[in-house]
Amino acid sequence: MSTPAQAEIPGGPFNIATIGQGLVFAQSLPDLAAILKGAGPQRTNGGAAHESLSAVVQAPPGTGKTTLVPPLAANALGATAAHRVLVTQPRRVAVRSAARRLASLDGTALGGKVGYTVRGESHSSAETIIEFLTPGILLRRLLHDPGLEGVAAVILDEVHERGLDTDLLLGLLGEVRQLRSDLTLIAMSATLDAARFAELLAADDAGSPAPVVDCPSALFPLEIRWAPSAQPRMDQRGITRSFLDHVADTGATAHAAALSVDPSIDALVFAPGAWEVSYIANRLRSARQHAAEPNSAGPHDSAEPSIDVLELHGQVSAREQDRAVSAREPGGLPRIIVSTSLAESSLTVPGVRLVVDSGLSREPRRDAARGMTGLVTVSTSRASADQRAGRAARLGPGTVVRCYEQKTFAAAPAHPMPEIAVAELSAAALLLACWGAPGGVGLRLPTAPPAPALAAAVEILGELGALDATGHATDLGRTLADIPADPRLARALLDGAPVVGAKMAAEIVALVSGDGRAPGADLSALLSGMRSGRDPGSHRWSQAVRRLEQLLRKDTRNGATDKAASPAAGPSAGAHPRKVSAAEGVGFVVGLAFPDRVARLVENAAGQQYLLSSGTRAGLPAGSPLTGHEWLAVAEVSRAQGRDAAGTGAIIRSAAPLDQQHAQEVAAHMLQDSVVATFSNGKVSGRRERRLGAIVLLSTPAKVTPAQGREAVASAVAKEGLGLLAWSGAADQLRRRLALLHRELGAPWPDVSDAALLQRLPDWLGPELESVAAGKALSSLSLSDPLRRLLPWPEASRLAELAPETLPVPSGSNIRIDYPEVSDDGPPVAAVKLQECFGLAETPRLVNGRVRVLFHLLSPARRPLAVTDDLSSFWSGPYSQVRAEMRGRYPRHPWPEDPWSAPATAKVKKRM
Repeated sequence: MSTPAQAEIPGGPFNIATIGQGLVFAQSLPDLAAILKGAGPQRTNGGAAHESLSAVVQAPPGTGKTTLVPPLAANALGATAAHRVLVTQPRRVAVRSAARRLASLDGTALGGKVGYTVRGESHSSAETIIEFLTPGILLRRLLHDPGLEGVAAVILDEVHERGLDTDLLLGLLGEVRQLRSDLTLIAMSATLDAARFAELLAADDAGSPAPVVDCPSALFPLEIRWAPSAQPRMDQRGITRSFLDHVADTGATAHAAALSVDPSIDALVFAPGAWEVSYIANRLRSARQHAAEPNSAGPHDSAEPSIDVLELHGQVSAREQDRAVSAREPGGLPRIIVSTSLAESSLTVPGVRLVVDSGLSREPRRDAARGMTGLVTVSTSRASADQRAGRAARLGPGTVVRCYEQKTFAAAPAHPMPEIAVAELSAAALLLACWGAPGGVGLRLPTAPPAPALAAAVEILGELGALDATGHATDLGRTLADIPADPRLARALLDGAPVVGAKMAAEIVALVSGDGRAPGADLSALLSGMRSGRDPGSHRWSQAVRRLEQLLRKDTRNGATDKAASPAAGPSAGAHPRKVSAAEGVGFVVGLAFPDRVARLVENAAGQQYLLSSGTRAGLPAGSPLTGHEWLAVAEVSRAQGRDAAGTGAIIRSAAPLDQQHAQEVAAHMLQDSVVATFSNGKVSGRRERRLGAIVLLSTPAKVTPAQGREAVASAVAKEGLGLLAWSGAADQLRRRLALLHRELGAPWPDVSDAALLQRLPDWLGPELESVAAGKALSSLSLSDPLRRLLPWPEASRLAELAPETLPVPSGSNIRIDYPEVSDDGPPVAAVKLQECFGLAETPRLVNGRVRVLFHLLSPARRPLAVTDDLSSFWSGPYSQVRAEMRGRYPRHPWPEDPWSAPATAKVKKRM
């Protein structure tokens, strides 16, 4: 796509020439400056204003777009601390890294002209002109300040990653631009999907696409090697340890070889998740430590040089993250950085010239059948694999070693799945409702939210009291949207605080909404580690706790806690009969958040298999300290395979013990008493059950009503199918006739397929079902009369005319018509002796002349001689051959030369 003619680089608070020295994107700055020139500042009485513009920047990783575009925009738009530029990065480590780099190149202190804000941490001030932040932070700002007053431009970086928050920002900011004529919006992408975003950033549906600024690749020559493992990457339990060993060993060998050529080379190893990162890192450390130990083979100084193995993922501390993405200190050891996809884009890790790629990623997937969402290990998309490889060639010639086959790369999807298409959407749906666009209606989103996932999210929010009947946010919903947690956890914070105390409620919500991994799925153990400071994420957790406590105090002043405690506010609300002890608090608050995940131990399941109130079965990890607890409040459950899931297909990732009384309190809306009738072995029986969702608390024998018995029999038939009924010949024939009429004429003739009859069981079989419930055998039912209940009136009077049971032939016989099977679209068949049809020139038709009868013309021994639905053609042609072959074999029967005029008969010649 073309761009306007180049313009001079505008001056302003940032020295672009100094900042852009050595960066490839500096070549594209004049193109972007020409676009932004039309948005230059115009002084008004109220200060600086400019025309609203949009642009898309498409530049490969490592070109410097993240470093150069924000200061150029600030200069071109006349940005000031009172009218700043916001830049979103999808990850906190990228936010911090980008802000530090720009401040360093600008020669100013971080928090001055350049600052950043992430959850729980802010380095910005009244002097800040460019502020880096996460998309989630900006979404919450939009709810409080829909006009983004004091913002000159918003730059959305890494839009190609298709994160849910970034997609939502694209839609919301499109509406903000319609309200504000002076807001500039720039989307930046590292892939070739720029045209799509250019369409989204058009001023309106009829507007021209936003201009696109391209940039040549910044990559140096890149060597691609393939090093597939002899062992499979995945088995029924997930990623195999042998494959992780292969990745670690491949990384160690490749890095050692690279260091022998250039000691300055660092390596970056990609693994799918935090656990795999730690496993590979520990193996690398063990291997190097073993290599450095003295042995009989030679002196100590013959061992390989030591290296520094660093981990980069969301669960390590911010300090460790920043250390991994910073340059190696002078004289520092060579480094191997083992990372999740966090290092895939946004970041240039100094010194990295070697990448080792496992080819695996973790992506969210929603399991609609089980009502749960979790991270699933999948093959990395080709676009992501290329971005990973590009990490090695940003600073010089590099190498990527892919630990899988080339054909696996070719078979991978082209792009990662958009998060909005696979994630649980309750938080997104609440934000859209607060914005005034329930379900995203009217917003120009890159991908519309899937209807089933959106409906499930709306149902959850309705139960929480967050939405009104029109789908818009209630006051409580707006309060929940202010809390940086899943709406269910936010509701649990408000409901739980009066019961367990504000501090403990904040601790538990911060724990569940954070990145920490519960050892053995035990949330109480994780809480202990956070409180003691042993866990690497304890500092960030403590900040989140303080922030949530402040929100609780604010909501208490505003009366929100009183509203939350009202029984009308939602299913988990209401006055709790007693205070909850500290030991019980974790499970209680988690249960308030996720009442559908309250779980009970399944008997005879070796203490590891649980039934959730939603109906899902899930297993604890092997060796979990929670094993054997009768009741659990489950915070996270995800799909899994193999022994780790106790044979259930789902594994509990984090939970806390609960007792039955608290389980019934937190999930009170799921309690129900009912009589359950079942039909088995020809007999109806009933039990009175008290249930917590799918969990049976109490079951005793009970008498069933006739209606309940009828429903039980109907359910059994619906489950087992119509084969459970005894179809007589007459009933089957009637059903086939009706099927033909429905096929040819449609309504009002009834659909009598299996699915249709099962759906309408009460309409045609109700009295018979009730008689079976009273003790009559299913096999004794006559189904002809029930089927006739479906006949339409007055059309039913023409049944014998349209689809007769028999067909008269010239011999005087009435031949039974065999109608096709209900699921067959074949013709009706009449099997008759050939001699009985002499003189029958026109083939009979049924259903108002629509359907020809197919004749099976039989020999005197009732063996087929011919099959035809055109008797006239048969008599004129094939009959003569049949006569020549048959007259000697059956001499007692007539075989006239002229079948047209010969008398039809069912008798032999003598009797004729």
